[in-house]
Amino acid sequence: MTVLGVVTIGQSPRSDMFPELLQWLPSSVEVRERGALDSLSSAEIAALAPVPGDETLTTRLRDGSSVVIGRAGILVRLQAAIDILEAGGADVVLLVCTGDFPQFRHSRPLLFAGPLLTAGLTGLAGDSLVGVVCPLAEQEQQSYEKFAHLDQKIKVAWATPYQPGLTELESAARQLAVKGAQLLVLDCMGYTQEHREAAAAASGLPVVLSRSVVARLTAELC
Repeated sequence: MTVLGVVTIGQSPRSDMFPELLQWLPSSVEVRERGALDSLSSAEIAALAPVPGDETLTTRLRDGSSVVIGRAGILVRLQAAIDILEAGGADVVLLVCTGDFPQFRHSRPLLFAGPLLTAGLTGLAGDSLVGVVCPLAEQEQQSYEKFAHLDQKIKVAWATPYQPGLTELESAARQLAVKGAQLLVLDCMGYTQEHREAAAAASGLPVVLSRSVVARLTAELC
């Protein structure tokens, strides 16, 4: 039995994510979760809002609501979550956010969803023009920087995965298709298989789902 420790930037458990992740992982894997915002009050979470110059992130809370936070304020809490999971016996730890993070202290293999996604997308995209769907308008410039290795052959639109309905996502997908995208990527671990199917139907394009790519590559170590 391999123990996979999973760190979310929000609160655990992520009931919206793990039923799908498990289908792409070996059945012998035991998943244990920790969240950077676990045990924090609403006021404490509100205090983590982005400040100028910080990277903007969005995530899901335990009650199903979403929140926008800054990266800088959660780094110490992410390190603590990694430490707890390793001390509890995790063989591999995975950070399930596709944002950019510094290296953390670790004694076991530590995987980051962001590099797994960008590496997988690079191999799949070839010379195609990629349409990136990110959760927030504030993340547009972050997306261009993140996928700069594609020589700026990208277009960006946004649609949060944390609100009911698919209308916003379908509109973003159609917008990117009109702009010439040949492949779409849903750049957040919050997007689901339902989101992928809706984006594909709206745009007529193949769609890369972050959680699918990340889980399949992580499975290689499990």
